[in-house]
Amino acid sequence: MNIPTPTAKPQAGGWPAPTGLPGLPDEATLARLAGEFFRALPGSPVPASTPVPAPSFTSPAASSLSSGEPAVPALQASPAPPASPPGTEGDWRAPEFGVPEAYAAALPTVAPISSPAGVPGSPYYFLSEATAQTNAQQLPASPPGATENHIVAHPFELPGDVALRRVLGELAGERSEQPARAPHPSAGDNRFYFIDLPSAVPNQADASRFPAFDVHAVRRDFPILGERVNGKPLVWFDNAATTQKPQAVINRLVQFYQHENSNIHRAAHELAARSTDAYEAARGKVARFLGASSAEEIIFVRGATEAINLVAKTWGRQNIGEGDEIVVSLLEHHANIVPWQQLAKESGAHIRVIPVDDKGQILLEEYQHLLNDRTRLVAISQVSNALGTVTPVKEIIDLAHRAGARVLVDGAQSVSHMRVNVQALDADFFVFSGHKVFAPTGIGVVYGKRDLLETMPPWQGGGNMIADVTFERTLYQGVPARFEAGTGNIADAAGLGAAIDYVQRIGIENIARYEHDLLTYATQRVSPIPGIRLIGTADDKASVLSFILAGYRTEEVGSALNEEGIAVRAGHHCAQPILRRFGVEATVRPSLAFYNTCEEVDLLVSVLQRLARGKGRPVS
Repeated sequence: MNIPTPTAKPQAGGWPAPTGLPGLPDEATLARLAGEFFRALPGSPVPASTPVPAPSFTSPAASSLSSGEPAVPALQASPAPPASPPGTEGDWRAPEFGVPEAYAAALPTVAPISSPAGVPGSPYYFLSEATAQTNAQQLPASPPGATENHIVAHPFELPGDVALRRVLGELAGERSEQPARAPHPSAGDNRFYFIDLPSAVPNQADASRFPAFDVHAVRRDFPILGERVNGKPLVWFDNAATTQKPQAVINRLVQFYQHENSNIHRAAHELAARSTDAYEAARGKVARFLGASSAEEIIFVRGATEAINLVAKTWGRQNIGEGDEIVVSLLEHHANIVPWQQLAKESGAHIRVIPVDDKGQILLEEYQHLLNDRTRLVAISQVSNALGTVTPVKEIIDLAHRAGARVLVDGAQSVSHMRVNVQALDADFFVFSGHKVFAPTGIGVVYGKRDLLETMPPWQGGGNMIADVTFERTLYQGVPARFEAGTGNIADAAGLGAAIDYVQRIGIENIARYEHDLLTYATQRVSPIPGIRLIGTADDKASVLSFILAGYRTEEVGSALNEEGIAVRAGHHCAQPILRRFGVEATVRPSLAFYNTCEEVDLLVSVLQRLARGKGRPVS
């Protein structure tokens, strides 16, 4: 018997037909097994008792068999499986996170939008036929400290393993081109404030608790990181302003506009069903991402700024009056100051401010002294956008509730860096912007406890929030539709759902650990540079490194960095009160994300060192 090899030449009549090789099944069995293989969907085994025809195919060997050899009988084609959206169980391709939705049947359950008493039932008449709209009103709550990483990161060394060991070792000595540096701090030294050097280098115990993290694999998911600025590779250190978008999110937007684009709800056609499914599926993903008890507690808005304004102009107008007090912190973004100022001016209420220490940390004892029986609301950022300070929101919420006050948490800077569970925090309201968590711009979220949302009046009127209108009265939808007037940002809501899928694929704990190590490394590298003053040195920080450089205006430093392709924010960061607490009007603010690297930090440091040596443009 002749056995074909890669270098063998066929006979004139083609390859000789195989003859009964020992241990192999007969031709009929092979045909049946092949049919079962091609017929079965992933995860859906075919019962053994069901005869399955095999798919038809033509083999070069079979077509060229010599006439003297028995040929394998032609195999019959099986019926083609029904077409399915890409990424669903009926698709042979591997699913891509967030692209596209599996319409209706494959969507997570979303609680139906209920109507208040006496209001006609929901007009979304076709949704009753979609399995996405079930009677399940409660989403599974995440217990405090629970992990929700359904998909783990790919194996890789953390930034601090080999690379960080090397650079920290170099920091202990001198690089020829660098000025002398301060010695490493001891365990009791506060030189670097929040940094614990031993923890900067992961140990084996850490590695067993957390899957390894592949920053280079992550970077390949973000096409814009391949851009060049001034002929140099883009280094995106402006993540506190906005984050870049992974390909899965970009693809999700394309998928929506190519195959789903329609207004949501009130239509009887297929595209309306698809777009509604995408929109409501995103709401369910956000609810689970935040640990909310129900999708009905999630309201879509344009961003965190609009979210805070919505609460101020609905719940705030309803519950805050003359002589009442609103407590905010000195760390707040303008968006968490101005709406409350407007409300206070309108209602006669007063604003009280929580001070911070010289590191930029909340003074909890001073906060306690501010609370009294006139306190109606505490509005607090979980992470400062200007300093990176992580605030003790759980303690702040507990103290506020003891005083009878409600709490709004601004999570714009936290959701991309740490796990959030609104039920564990017991937050009354929680807001964030999608574009800060790798989603598109123009989409944001208000979480509110259901009992509070039910009592709040609408903010805007028209469109989606209407149940019934006459010229004498208007009846409104129940929550959350009551707060979503007009045509919502449907496509970007779907993009937000895809971004959440992506973050959960990586694992928020993996992201937090990587970013902590990277921030530690960046602080170690930047702080010894002559003339550098770090603004915000809290013990607990997220990925923000604000500083000023002696002899240079912040915009000059930003311009010098831009020449090397490095994008940073230079200015007051919409947080003037906290910067003035430290005697400055502006800072240079590199802000890190999980796609940034030690090498990018090194490039930043090299430019700052050059400026510090006087080789940059000095202040005139």
